[in-house]
Parts: sequence; C-alpha cells; structure tokens
Amino acid sequence: MNEQRKGILDLLSEGKITTDEAGRLIDALERAQPPTAASPAVRPKGKAKYLRVMMEFLENGESERLNVRVPLQLLRAGVQLAALVPPQALDRANAELSRSGVPFDLTQLKPEHLGALVEHLDETIVELELHDGHLRVFCE
Repeated sequence: MNEQRKGILDLLSEGKITTDEAGRLIDALERAQPPTAASPAVRPKGKAKYLRVMMEFLENGESERLNVRVPLQLLRAGVQLAALVPPQALDRANAELSRSGVPFDLTQLKPEHLGALVEHLDETIVELELHDGHLRVFCE
C-alpha cells in the first residue's frame, strides 16, 4: 500500500475525515497515478466483484462527478430474474427499447450465457475523453 493511501486511511481511522471524503481522496489518487500492476487493467483474472462507472464532466460551468459501483452478483441476479419474465412482456420491452433507439433484444439474455458475459466484463476497460469531461468503465 502506498504512503498516500495509508495516510488517508489513517485520517479515516482517527475520525478526522468521513468515509465519503476518504473515498473521494482515494479516487483522486488513483486518477493521478499512472496504471500499475495493481490497477484494474492487470488484476488477476476471476477476481472482479464490481462493475465500476466513473465520469467527470462540466455542467453549467460546475465540475460534476458520477461514481457508480455495481456488484457483479447483482448483474447475475438480474439475468436470472429476467429468465422469469413472460415472453410477451419481453417482446413489449424490446419494442419500447427499439422505439427509444436502444437495439437490444432482452430475449437473448440467458442465465447460461452469464459466465461468459461476466468474464468479458472482467477484461473490459472503456475510457472515453470528451471535450468537457471523461468516462471510465471497468471491473474491480
């Protein structure tokens, strides 16, 4: 563990900062440091537990952040629950998705394909630089 991260955790344990503040500081440290062997890009295969979406952008001249961490177990449960949805409801949902410009077929989402999906998510890192911010999607 690097000294800066340890210092943040020490401040947290001493009650000098909140867990939210500690999280923001650690996130800022991760963004400021170049990728290392411990980064999500080179994490040992099969260890991912979360899908992470991080976005920083300007809105009305103010810097805004989005930081979402979704447990992969929730994705697994969602796919298994989707298998219980009646085909007529899936057809209607697909029609609404298509009408909204999202060409996604929910009938193709099967629990038996979930292992491969999670495996591919585990290997995926998406980084997008925009003129007013950036987006990063990865597993950790």
